[in-house]
Amino acid sequence: MTAMAPSRTEPDLSFLLDHTGHVLRTRMSAALAEIGLTARMHCVLVHAMQEERTQIQLAEIGDMDKTTMVVTVDALEKAGLAQRRPSGTDRRARIIAVTEDGARMAEQSQKIVDRVHREALSALPEDEREILLRAMNRLVTGHLATPAENPQPVRRARQRAS
Repeated sequence: MTAMAPSRTEPDLSFLLDHTGHVLRTRMSAALAEIGLTARMHCVLVHAMQEERTQIQLAEIGDMDKTTMVVTVDALEKAGLAQRRPSGTDRRARIIAVTEDGARMAEQSQKIVDRVHREALSALPEDEREILLRAMNRLVTGHLATPAENPQPVRRARQRAS
Protein backbone atom coordinates (compact mmCIF):
# COMPACT_ATOMS: atom_id res chain seq x y z
CA MET A 1 0.00 0.00 0.00
CA THR A 2 1.34 3.42 -0.96
CA ALA A 3 0.59 6.44 1.15
CA MET A 4 -0.54 9.54 -0.69
CA ALA A 5 1.81 12.49 -0.32
CA PRO A 6 0.25 15.57 1.22
CA SER A 7 -0.76 18.18 -1.33
CA ARG A 8 1.22 21.39 -1.48
CA THR A 9 -0.52 24.60 -0.58
CA GLU A 10 2.46 26.92 -1.17
CA PRO A 11 5.29 27.09 -3.73
CA ASP A 12 8.41 25.15 -2.67
CA LEU A 13 10.48 28.22 -1.78
CA SER A 14 13.18 26.06 -0.19
CA PHE A 15 13.75 24.19 -3.44
CA LEU A 16 13.73 27.37 -5.53
CA LEU A 17 16.27 29.14 -3.32
CA ASP A 18 18.46 26.06 -2.77
CA HIS A 19 18.56 25.10 -6.44
CA THR A 20 19.32 28.59 -7.75
CA GLY A 21 21.90 29.12 -5.00
CA HIS A 22 23.58 25.80 -5.80
CA VAL A 23 23.74 26.49 -9.55
CA LEU A 24 25.03 30.02 -8.96
CA ARG A 25 27.74 28.69 -6.61
CA THR A 26 28.85 26.06 -9.14
CA ARG A 27 29.07 28.68 -11.89
CA MET A 28 30.98 31.01 -9.59
CA SER A 29 33.34 28.24 -8.57
CA ALA A 30 34.06 27.28 -12.19
CA ALA A 31 34.63 30.89 -13.24
CA LEU A 32 36.99 31.67 -10.34
CA ALA A 33 38.87 28.39 -10.83
CA GLU A 34 40.01 29.74 -14.20
CA ILE A 35 42.27 32.18 -12.32
CA GLY A 36 43.17 29.72 -9.56
CA LEU A 37 40.87 31.03 -6.83
CA THR A 38 38.00 29.61 -4.84
CA ALA A 39 34.98 31.65 -3.78
CA ARG A 40 36.34 31.59 -0.22
CA MET A 41 39.72 32.93 -1.35
CA HIS A 42 37.96 35.71 -3.25
CA CYS A 43 35.84 36.53 -0.20
CA VAL A 44 38.87 36.78 2.10
CA LEU A 45 40.85 38.93 -0.33
CA VAL A 46 38.04 41.39 -0.98
CA HIS A 47 37.02 41.78 2.66
CA ALA A 48 40.61 41.96 3.94
CA MET A 49 41.21 44.87 1.55
CA GLN A 50 38.26 46.88 2.87
CA GLU A 51 39.79 47.43 6.29
CA GLU A 52 42.17 45.76 8.73
CA ARG A 53 40.41 42.58 9.77
CA THR A 54 41.47 39.62 11.83
CA GLN A 55 41.33 36.07 10.63
CA ILE A 56 38.38 35.49 12.98
CA GLN A 57 36.47 38.50 11.62
CA LEU A 58 37.02 37.34 8.04
CA ALA A 59 35.88 33.83 8.95
CA GLU A 60 32.64 35.28 10.34
CA ILE A 61 32.06 37.40 7.23
CA GLY A 62 32.65 34.40 4.98
CA ASP A 63 30.72 32.00 7.22
CA MET A 64 33.75 29.73 7.56
CA ASP A 65 34.74 27.58 10.48
CA LYS A 66 38.27 27.95 11.89
CA THR A 67 39.68 24.98 9.98
CA THR A 68 38.31 26.16 6.64
CA MET A 69 39.61 29.67 7.28
CA VAL A 70 43.10 28.40 8.11
CA VAL A 71 43.19 26.29 4.94
CA THR A 72 41.96 29.25 2.87
CA VAL A 73 44.54 31.68 4.29
CA ASP A 74 47.28 29.05 3.94
CA ALA A 75 46.42 28.79 0.22
CA LEU A 76 46.43 32.59 -0.16
CA GLU A 77 49.82 32.82 1.56
CA LYS A 78 51.27 30.01 -0.55
CA ALA A 79 50.11 31.84 -3.69
CA GLY A 80 51.67 35.10 -2.44
CA LEU A 81 48.28 36.84 -2.31
CA ALA A 82 48.01 37.50 1.44
CA GLN A 83 50.01 37.42 4.67
CA ARG A 84 49.18 36.90 8.30
CA ARG A 85 50.44 39.75 10.46
CA PRO A 86 50.13 40.53 14.15
CA SER A 87 47.29 42.89 14.96
CA GLY A 88 48.27 46.33 16.21
CA THR A 89 45.47 46.26 18.79
CA ASP A 90 45.43 42.64 20.01
CA ARG A 91 48.72 40.80 20.26
CA ARG A 92 46.93 37.42 20.18
CA ALA A 93 45.08 38.18 16.94
CA ARG A 94 46.36 37.92 13.38
CA ILE A 95 45.20 40.22 10.62
CA ILE A 96 45.15 39.15 7.00
CA ALA A 97 47.05 41.62 4.85
CA VAL A 98 46.57 41.48 1.08
CA THR A 99 49.76 41.72 -0.98
CA GLU A 100 50.06 43.77 -4.17
CA ASP A 101 49.59 40.57 -6.20
CA GLY A 102 46.58 39.78 -4.02
CA ALA A 103 45.06 43.20 -4.68
CA ARG A 104 45.43 42.68 -8.44
CA MET A 105 43.89 39.22 -8.11
CA ALA A 106 40.99 40.58 -6.03
CA GLU A 107 40.26 43.16 -8.70
CA GLN A 108 40.27 40.44 -11.37
CA SER A 109 38.15 38.06 -9.28
CA GLN A 110 35.62 40.79 -8.49
CA LYS A 111 35.13 41.33 -12.22
CA ILE A 112 34.47 37.60 -12.58
CA VAL A 113 31.99 37.58 -9.69
CA ASP A 114 30.20 40.61 -11.14
CA ARG A 115 30.06 38.92 -14.55
CA VAL A 116 28.57 35.70 -13.13
CA HIS A 117 25.93 37.71 -11.27
CA ARG A 118 25.19 39.83 -14.34
CA GLU A 119 24.81 36.69 -16.51
CA ALA A 120 22.44 35.12 -13.99
CA LEU A 121 20.26 38.22 -13.82
CA SER A 122 20.30 38.67 -17.60
CA ALA A 123 17.99 35.64 -17.84
CA LEU A 124 15.23 37.96 -16.56
CA PRO A 125 13.72 41.03 -18.21
CA GLU A 126 15.07 44.26 -16.68
CA ASP A 127 11.89 45.05 -14.71
CA GLU A 128 11.82 41.55 -13.19
CA ARG A 129 15.50 41.84 -12.14
CA GLU A 130 14.69 44.92 -10.08
CA ILE A 131 11.68 43.23 -8.50
CA LEU A 132 13.67 40.08 -7.68
CA LEU A 133 16.54 42.04 -6.15
CA ARG A 134 14.23 44.24 -4.08
CA ALA A 135 12.28 41.22 -2.84
CA MET A 136 15.42 39.21 -2.01
CA ASN A 137 16.97 42.17 -0.18
CA ARG A 138 13.76 42.65 1.77
CA LEU A 139 13.80 38.98 2.84
CA VAL A 140 17.51 39.03 3.70
CA THR A 141 17.22 42.17 5.82
CA GLY A 142 13.76 41.41 7.22
CA HIS A 143 11.88 38.18 7.82
CA LEU A 144 14.77 35.88 6.86
CA ALA A 145 17.60 37.98 8.34
CA THR A 146 18.25 35.73 11.34
CA PRO A 147 18.23 31.94 11.51
CA ALA A 148 15.85 30.32 13.98
CA GLU A 149 17.28 28.82 17.15
CA ASN A 150 17.64 25.10 16.56
CA PRO A 151 19.05 22.39 18.85
CA GLN A 152 20.39 20.63 15.73
CA PRO A 153 22.31 23.19 13.65
CA VAL A 154 21.49 23.31 9.96
CA ARG A 155 24.42 23.51 7.54
CA ARG A 156 24.17 26.45 5.24
CA ALA A 157 25.99 27.96 2.32
CA ARG A 158 28.25 30.98 2.56
CA GLN A 159 26.38 34.23 3.14
CA ARG A 160 26.55 37.52 1.25
CA ALA A 161 30.30 37.83 1.49
CA SER A 162 31.31 38.84 -1.95
